[in-house]
Amino acid sequence: MFFAIGVIELKSIALGIEATDAALKSAGITLVSSHPSCPGKYEIILTGSIADVTAAVDHVKGKFESNIIDSSVMGRIDPHVIEALLGTQQGQREGSLGVIETYSAASAIKAADVAVKCARVELYDLRVSRGIGGKGMILLTGEVGDVSAAVAAGAEYAAGQGLLAHTSIVPAPHPELWDQI
Repeated sequence: MFFAIGVIELKSIALGIEATDAALKSAGITLVSSHPSCPGKYEIILTGSIADVTAAVDHVKGKFESNIIDSSVMGRIDPHVIEALLGTQQGQREGSLGVIETYSAASAIKAADVAVKCARVELYDLRVSRGIGGKGMILLTGEVGDVSAAVAAGAEYAAGQGLLAHTSIVPAPHPELWDQI
């Protein structure tokens, strides 16, 4: 089964909590995360079928329209991206390391999806919003050529949205680096 991801960003923390409840009650979705994000915003990430995610996002947009900063529904997301968002992926500490840094959670999720679909890479980690100033960070591992291609593809997507912060490729990470990321 292909999954979709919905991301909703609101101006208010209080209304973000209320919007999360509304989303959960509106459709058969799974809540990936619901939390305050920097600076003083609220972010909701949902997953499920494209129809259910679209219904939940549309419901929240209709009810909280004046407080929505941004929203996105992304269909046919690679299962590894879903696993990374849920914190259940098993990233490999080997090969080269690629990093894509974006200015938003939605752009990071989509850039990760583009990256893992274009080359033979593993999604080591995917972090969105919390503790990183509302940014997104994608860590990819694999052979240096594949990692370079994946980073380029994910970065191209984020840059096209005006949301690319930086990229980096470390061909042979020091063992202590793996312990810190």
